[in-house]
Amino acid sequence: MERSEIVSLLEVINQQVNSSILGGMEDDYEELERMGLVTINRESVQWSAVITPAGNAYLGHD
Repeated sequence: MERSEIVSLLEVINQQVNSSILGGMEDDYEELERMGLVTINRESVQWSAVITPAGNAYLGHD
């Protein structure tokens, strides 16, 4: 995933506090999770992602 794609997804998550993972986007969110930028909540019916401190740092929102 390119930096612009990562920043775009992180901005959406950051603006929404958490972001429901829509069908077909699971791989992208899982990649962000592997990078430590988000945490995925898999305990609900609709998975959602929350930005981590590392994700905020990546965006420059320390």
